[in-house]
Amino acid sequence: MNFINVTAIDELARKLADSVPEPVRAFGRDIEGNFKAVLQAQLAKLNLVPRQEFDVQAALLQKTLSKLDQMEARLKEIESKLVP
Repeated sequence: MNFINVTAIDELARKLADSVPEPVRAFGRDIEGNFKAVLQAQLAKLNLVPRQEFDVQAALLQKTLSKLDQMEARLKEIESKLVP
């Protein structure tokens, strides 16, 4: 899970812990840690890819689409020469 922003998870866990009423927080000061653990566990279940891998795949798709456009244009050119 090294591609997930740990600082963002810490911040979200802190905000969730802060949203709990004070009397409830008195029962367990480790609520923030519990929220963090739950968030990390749930995020680990998601089928996520690192941003770098996403960018590589997006670039590959763009290149493929460009080649497809070129091939379609070439095919139309060939077809126009064959059909009177």
